[in-house]
Amino acid sequence: MKKADLFATTLNHLSGFRLNNYELHDYKDYMKVPLDYNRMEENTLDTMWDTIAKNKSPLKKYFERKAQLLGVDQLGWLDVHASVDVGDYKNKKYTYDEAAEFIIDNFKSFSPKMAEMSRRAFEEQWIEAEDRPGKRPGGYCSNLPESKQSRIFMTFAGSTGNVSTLAHELGHAFHSYVMRDLPLLNQRYAMNVAETASTFAELVVSNATIENATSDAEKINLIDEKISRSVAFMMNIHARYIFERNLYDERQKGTLDSNRLKELMKDAQEEAYEDALKSYHPMFWATKLHFHITGVPFYNFPYTFGYFFSLGIYNRFLEDKNVSEDDYIALLRDTASMTTEDLAEKHLNVDLRKPDFWQEALDSVYKDIEEFLELTESYV
Repeated sequence: MKKADLFATTLNHLSGFRLNNYELHDYKDYMKVPLDYNRMEENTLDTMWDTIAKNKSPLKKYFERKAQLLGVDQLGWLDVHASVDVGDYKNKKYTYDEAAEFIIDNFKSFSPKMAEMSRRAFEEQWIEAEDRPGKRPGGYCSNLPESKQSRIFMTFAGSTGNVSTLAHELGHAFHSYVMRDLPLLNQRYAMNVAETASTFAELVVSNATIENATSDAEKINLIDEKISRSVAFMMNIHARYIFERNLYDERQKGTLDSNRLKELMKDAQEEAYEDALKSYHPMFWATKLHFHITGVPFYNFPYTFGYFFSLGIYNRFLEDKNVSEDDYIALLRDTASMTTEDLAEKHLNVDLRKPDFWQEALDSVYKDIEEFLELTESYV
């Protein structure tokens, strides 16, 4: 890559500035700032990653089956998120109105208040979703405290992934909506819990698309899409975290050139994916914006935390009939005024410093993998 040295200089300056700043503040550990920013303890973070690291074997079985379905000997970096289309399956397309109706109907079964807010968002045009030339994919939600509304930006092209993204962003809007009457400082939740309501909403809708599948081929495609998201949080983001830890460890001793950064990135990916891929992306450190964001260090682990924290809440909602919509809203309202550990203890009666909660969340991922392996058996 022609600009590798330039990106290496940028990353060295950014990490070096932070380390000097921490030293001037007499911070003994560079993880203090990202942990404080996310209002969580290092013990919690270590337990989450340790539990994930001990539970990656089923993912490798999923990789092996996906490679067979794609007709390759072993998955490479670019194959991991490739769509699995078996038989005569054609990707389903939704109109925007169909997606809106589907989301609202499925939200109702979990939270009528979330469904009602979403209906209002559609009717009052809080969402800019036009698919037009030059507009980038993805999604973003911004809260407007004065009007007690939100605005969502996304590109809707009709795919099931777009429907999930739309539900995800509406989840963000709902998180802000239930906090709208709180003092402004009590509405500013940390990054790691920012994905709680959004991931919950996305799970509701993605699971509904799977349940409504009209063929095994369609269900295989949708389950694969869902598992791929789990892989991203368990492996891709784990690799980012490992890389950034190693970067800061070495940066304390001096600068790193682009070749060393490539080595660190490849080593981190091989560790996180447990050598399950035939190719990796050594330049990922230069192509991923998150490593170069100036305001927030370690812009990675909060995503994995938020995903599995939300997955654990979602599973409780399914399994415990005594958990109500009001319980869920009460948890969301406390996200900006409590530490992560206290939040989980108060509303879920769990200790995030112990592996139990994380293991329960991971077990649901493995149920998806088991179903995927069973459904695809006849296609290999």
